[in-house]
Amino acid sequence: MIRLAVLMWLALGGVAFAETMRLAVTTSFHNSGLSDVLLPVIKAEIGLEVQLLVVGTGQALRLGRAGDVDAILVHSKAAEDAFVAEGFAPYRREIMYNDFVLIGPAHDPAQLAQATSARDALKRIAAAKAPFISRGDESGTHKKELVLWDAAALEVSAFDPWYKAVGAGMGASLNTASAMGAYILADRASWLNFGNKTGLALLYAGDPALFNQYAYLPVNAVKHSHVNAAAAQALEAWLVSQNAADLINGYSINGERLFSFNAQN
Repeated sequence: MIRLAVLMWLALGGVAFAETMRLAVTTSFHNSGLSDVLLPVIKAEIGLEVQLLVVGTGQALRLGRAGDVDAILVHSKAAEDAFVAEGFAPYRREIMYNDFVLIGPAHDPAQLAQATSARDALKRIAAAKAPFISRGDESGTHKKELVLWDAAALEVSAFDPWYKAVGAGMGASLNTASAMGAYILADRASWLNFGNKTGLALLYAGDPALFNQYAYLPVNAVKHSHVNAAAAQALEAWLVSQNAADLINGYSINGERLFSFNAQN
């Protein structure tokens, strides 16, 4: 019945559901503003009201493990693969990507603008002991940051007070960096949609290590029979459709695209 309902919507382009589902998403995705574009269209096209729980990736996965949401949209592949391996989702499906960027004070005391790699950029921050804001919240951004420090052969636990973990979402962390004149790792979409850029600038980007993939994982109804599996599958079918691709690729701020669609049908 689930597949039949989805196939009917795909074939006819009509309303397949008049339901509500719960989707855990990252703060970086929400802060980008893309959800404000997608959700009204999803409701109009397939009759599905998507209620967002906006949390870090770690908390989104915990909500999925507990069966408190019907699906999750996150950006930490290793954690997602573990979630699937543990049986909490039948699979992960890649939807879109952007990249992480290093933001910091415009006068750039650590000279990140001269860095040759993300590894070099972080080494420059550590050598200068320049203030650095870490989200510190087990989010996908936080997990990526820790991987990058490790790749630079730097141990976070040994850092002096210049390194501050704030345990907050992307927007709040960027505000803290702005207030302190600090460096921070952010996803490009959140940075572009961030309103309080005073004193901050994008100082380093472009390393392949900063690639940022978002994936959709429906919660396994075998583990949690109460989840709305039909709605989760209908949303997935829409997210990989041409309509979704056009909206995702067309979403920009000041002429700069925030995400690129890469779902495979």
